[in-house]
Amino acid sequence: MVKLIHTIADHGDDVNCCAFSSSLLATCSLDKTVRLYSLSDFIELPHSPLKFHTYAVHWCCFSPSGHILASCSTDGTTVLWNPQNGQMLAVMEQPSGSPVRVCQFSPDSTCVVSGAADGTVVLWNAQSHKLYRCGSVKDGSLVACAFSPDGNFFVTGSSCGDLTVWDDKMRCLHSEKAHDLGITCCDISSQPFSGFELKYKSTLSGHCAPVLACAFSHNGQMLVSGSVDKSVIVYDINTENILHILTQHTRYVTTCAFAPNSHLLATGSMDKTVNIWQFDLETLAQARSTEYQPKQFIEAWSEDDVSTWLCAQGLKDLVDIFKVNNIDGRELLNLTKESLADDLKIESLGLRSKVLRKIEELRTEVKSLSSGIPDEFICPITRELMKDPVIASDGYSYEREAMENWISKKKRTSPMTNLVLSSMVLTPNRTLKMAIN
Repeated sequence: MVKLIHTIADHGDDVNCCAFSSSLLATCSLDKTVRLYSLSDFIELPHSPLKFHTYAVHWCCFSPSGHILASCSTDGTTVLWNPQNGQMLAVMEQPSGSPVRVCQFSPDSTCVVSGAADGTVVLWNAQSHKLYRCGSVKDGSLVACAFSPDGNFFVTGSSCGDLTVWDDKMRCLHSEKAHDLGITCCDISSQPFSGFELKYKSTLSGHCAPVLACAFSHNGQMLVSGSVDKSVIVYDINTENILHILTQHTRYVTTCAFAPNSHLLATGSMDKTVNIWQFDLETLAQARSTEYQPKQFIEAWSEDDVSTWLCAQGLKDLVDIFKVNNIDGRELLNLTKESLADDLKIESLGLRSKVLRKIEELRTEVKSLSSGIPDEFICPITRELMKDPVIASDGYSYEREAMENWISKKKRTSPMTNLVLSSMVLTPNRTLKMAIN
């Protein structure tokens, strides 16, 4: 149903965002660069990577026409680029100088919104590159933004969990607490609608850890989400069923984006890679009739849960065999090459190998849920669980007190790389703090 067709591994640090135009893929990273790839062969363009930002690049996006690329960074700037030749068109500095976490073009490409860590939101004129209007939220960093299809309003999300709706004149139309913990991403479906109303509709579940990214397909029929649990889930919007779970990333999934034709999906991760997935639309349509709602503890799966899992993995032909042998979640995790051949009588070597690969993915998931504290939650200096993680200019996260003590002792080098730190500024890592909480 969904096939991994390419993996990009050019970034030297966490991938923060990826975005499609009709012909290009853009990615950005903690390594301070933006990279561009052709969709025809996923080869990096000759003028890539784009280099200007002096700190981590948090977000990148194309204008609807695809003629302009925007990127924003901890350095407090939003930069406009010509993606065809890599020329820098404009540098727009956040008035407060605060790290810029998100930027978005309006549907008509006339405006660019930038949201910053201090809660300020700026509406820029995309042609003159001049500041048009400015506003702010009361608490938290602005980390998410999305325009309505008609461009009459846009929504921002904050690290405090608030959603705020603004009109095209930067007037606040509505604000409310949408999540108990911080918002990490938001998107608005391209399906047309009239008027404005912010009203709770439903909750989609499936992840067993914080969700860091979400995106609608361009036809509005699917929603994809990426999580700290290292998985990507594809949902059918009409039925709210899970269509597929992708588990190839080895660290947090931080970003996901659909191509304009919805046949391609890009997912980026802290494992420094971007995976490109291709949808088989025929099997995707068939999968919409199958609901797969995994339980957090696979050992507790019933025989029916195992049957549902088999169908979701494309192993429907094995359902009867597994049911006859009363294979529940615990038995599933204990299956071996020998038991598949001798006890379940699965003769095909290729089929046995496929089943074992899928079971090994489940075992990895179980291990990750029970292995204790993830290494990325541990401060590199104290080797203890972080309470107030901050990002230093070397791109690594540390416990604030430990890093401040490190710097106060006139150690101007990175604890991780031993290179001189380009800045002593420490930026709160709210995403990591939420994950730890």
